[in-house]
Amino acid sequence: MKVRGTRECRSCGTRWSYYETGSVECPACGSMRSVGVDEERKLHTASDVELDLTAVREAVDDQPLREVAEEAVGTTRGFVRSYGFIDGAELRPLTDMYLAATELRVVADAVGRAMSVDDDEEYYFLSLLRGADLDERPPEDEVPESLRDSRGLAYARAISEYRNDLRAYLDEYPDPAASDVLDRLRPHVKRVHALDGDVPTAESEALVRIAREIGRYVADDDETALARAKSRLDELA
Repeated sequence: MKVRGTRECRSCGTRWSYYETGSVECPACGSMRSVGVDEERKLHTASDVELDLTAVREAVDDQPLREVAEEAVGTTRGFVRSYGFIDGAELRPLTDMYLAATELRVVADAVGRAMSVDDDEEYYFLSLLRGADLDERPPEDEVPESLRDSRGLAYARAISEYRNDLRAYLDEYPDPAASDVLDRLRPHVKRVHALDGDVPTAESEALVRIAREIGRYVADDDETALARAKSRLDELA
């Protein structure tokens, strides 16, 4: 959506940045009566949502794994749903935190519903839980074979969300070269969705790199990044 970045409270006159708070509520008096005062509306999908898994990690020693997994699902769901990649007409990158949070949500759901969880699966779940809110994600060679589809599906979902915001950005600020490469990425991501994520982890990682390189080109006009994205797509074809 397009919004005015600066808001002014009609009750007390306080001004604040909507881009920073994501709220029309006055931070000074709590009034909901505010107006946008900038002349220009800017494309904005981001929010100030934060991922904090501290409470979930603290539950590991005291609660059954199934309950910990359920808490992880709830915590990551709110973060992933509220996150956005366009901050006041500036494109955000596809971060490891967002990828790890999306994957933790999928893996935690699988762990929570499983009749039994082996040691490798539990260790991997705990690895995601340990690092997701620190902008860390496990390398692809640590993914258990039984959870390969979880990573694949999670990354496809994350890339789809990023691609949606990239498309919105390019609709507002057209760039035919970026749009062409973004269109080429779409069927690869759709294929992963159709296979419920059951693709090699190397393919999932390649799709992440392509999405990031398109984003880097759009945000920084890095033509080398766009060339790398094209080359990686050629390798997948």
